[in-house]
Amino acid sequence: MHITVLGGGVLGVATAWYLAKSGHQVTVIDRQPSVAQETSHGNAGMISPGYSSPWAGPGVPLKAIGWMMQDLSPFMINMKEMDGYTLSWMTKMLANCNTRSYQINKARMLRVAEYSRDCFVDLRKELNLDYEGRQQGTLQLFRKQKQIDALQKDIEVLKQLGIDHQALDMDGCVSHEPALKYVKDKFVGGLRLPGDETGDCFKFTTELAKQCETLGVKFLLNTTIQNLNASNGKIVSVNTDKGQIVADAFVCALGSYSPHTLKTVGIDIPVYPIKGYSLTLPIEDESRAPQSTIMDETYKVAVTRFADRIRVGGTAEIASFNLERPLKRRASIDFVVQDMFPGAADVAKAEFWTGLRPMTPDSTPILGGTKYSNLFLNTGHGTLGWTMSLGSAKFVADIINNKQPDIDPEGLSIERYYG
Repeated sequence: MHITVLGGGVLGVATAWYLAKSGHQVTVIDRQPSVAQETSHGNAGMISPGYSSPWAGPGVPLKAIGWMMQDLSPFMINMKEMDGYTLSWMTKMLANCNTRSYQINKARMLRVAEYSRDCFVDLRKELNLDYEGRQQGTLQLFRKQKQIDALQKDIEVLKQLGIDHQALDMDGCVSHEPALKYVKDKFVGGLRLPGDETGDCFKFTTELAKQCETLGVKFLLNTTIQNLNASNGKIVSVNTDKGQIVADAFVCALGSYSPHTLKTVGIDIPVYPIKGYSLTLPIEDESRAPQSTIMDETYKVAVTRFADRIRVGGTAEIASFNLERPLKRRASIDFVVQDMFPGAADVAKAEFWTGLRPMTPDSTPILGGTKYSNLFLNTGHGTLGWTMSLGSAKFVADIINNKQPDIDPEGLSIERYYG
């Protein structure tokens, strides 16, 4: 069967890999000159199943107001970009800000994320990909005691799902991240998730794409997707600026741009582009650098270690498809890396990046089939596309192959919005 994958980010390339492995002829289409040039390019580098939590939860609206009032705010709304679609998406998200929805959504997210971590383990056994991967866990750091006091609900969920975790005092945090000894007076404790990993998503996707090519996957790059064509309950082709592509099946893995393409065949999905920022800095002093990923819970900024670089990612901005990089948006991520790991890296040499995270109102990705028998979705992963990438791709590939997925598909498809 000839299957066309729309999108050359980590989700699209991973989907192509599993489909090609199962014997299909696969074509990947992307508008960029190479794979992983958009959201997959500069993300925080975290593969963090244990950190999978919905944005929408009890008390979040009030917290968001408080965040926006901080000098170094982790959350912002660009009022110039406010429109009807933005308001509609925000309304849907607010409807999920209750305890019952939070618990349901978190369980769904963890189901995909934990499975994806297992897929990473299996892939490493099969392929020797160089993506600066480390398997040393994530450390969530708290600056205030009230943050630790409020952590119990999340710990209960981790216990229920059997996810390994460790509540640590600052001496315990320093034992895992020695460079924190220089700033231990700024924090009061942490939560370590030892099953989490790190790595450069761009490098991973590029390396996996090379492996895809050895299986015969064809990459049509510098090719802009215009619209899908449907007939008799099926998608028959996709129009691009380079011509029409006919295939037996199609997978939409276009991230934040998925709604644009799907609307051409009457499918409406609530995926919104949440803007994020990152810095990539060369390490100057190894003794002061992190060993894995540290999440500053106060500022919602992640500091991740690659081989000889540090990636600092954070800030959530509601700004539609605005890709400008105003220097003022660097403030919180600049502050955190210098406050947490002073002297570790040269901020003046940092690469400043922005990308759009495809977020659903319930933070759960949209995976699986549609009203068209040969159109499948792999999108809406928000800030966890890298974390959920392999699990989501294998899940979708299994559905296309009429194979029972390894995890329960309940609540993962587009049907949850129309049930």
